Amino acid sequence: MSALSATNTLRPDAQAPAESAAVTGGRFHITSPRATMAKVSAYGVLALVAVFFITPLLWLVLASLEPRAEVGSGAPLVLSFSNFAKILNWSETFLPLINSAIQSGATAAITVVVSLFAAYPLSRYQMRFRRPFLYVVLFTTGLPLTAVLVPVYGAFARFDLIDNVPAVIVFMTATSLPFGIWLMKGFMDGVPLDLEQAAWVDGASWVDSLRRIVAPLMMPGIAFIAIFTFAVQWGNFYVPFILLSSNNKLPASVAVYQFFSEEGGIEFGQLAAFSVIYTLPIVGLWLVLSRFLRGQFSFSGAVKG
Repeated sequence: MSALSATNTLRPDAQAPAESAAVTGGRFHITSPRATMAKVSAYGVLALVAVFFITPLLWLVLASLEPRAEVGSGAPLVLSFSNFAKILNWSETFLPLINSAIQSGATAAITVVVSLFAAYPLSRYQMRFRRPFLYVVLFTTGLPLTAVLVPVYGAFARFDLIDNVPAVIVFMTATSLPFGIWLMKGFMDGVPLDLEQAAWVDGASWVDSLRRIVAPLMMPGIAFIAIFTFAVQWGNFYVPFILLSSNNKLPASVAVYQFFSEEGGIEFGQLAAFSVIYTLPIVGLWLVLSRFLRGQFSFSGAVKG
């Protein structure tokens, strides 16, 4: 009787009043009205958040196609690319974008390399001051950049480094390193130490094991740190605005102010067109990263026994 009762309990057609059973792929999934309501509520909240994010972007695209765009502009009656034609020139768009790519790309590359070597001893060695050092790194990740810009500007002026692009890149790298080291250590902790120990037995140094074993296995994490750092510095406004003075060295994040006149007028159509072009590289990088991270981290089968 007990076996027959259990069989009847597992049958799909034996539904309780407060819950239902569904068969998917040979497995039973119990659903209840409360779980369904929670799922609907979660999707509703996500849809509401998506609307708040998509609405400004939608206005941006529509305003870029409106020849005489204003703040309250709706869908354009006639699509026009005149705003793009006005801004697609060397001084207003191409040079600032190139400056942004150079500054953000150099910062991301240096941050990845330095974070990789800084995170290795924190992840692999037992050091006396490792925990306090990690706390300092974590604290500096939350330190507002505006709090240090005034003394940094004084130091730059003292050593005649104002309007010096390499010096600005070094400072931008310094602001990106704490978060980069913290992320890099987390990714590196997931790489089995047994793989390195096997390489050490074969005579490899720690540099060889880092370059040939650890780094390739955590390549998705390295790509994430590189793209994240690039995206953050791509939108960095305060550092180049304060430390760079020549117009031909300013990145696109600062050059966007050229569409604001001294009298308070704003060229909304050209500003929207420039913003669309300015946003496309970051959107493309995140799409590439999302496809690259589909495999995520897989160390299964790397260590036997």
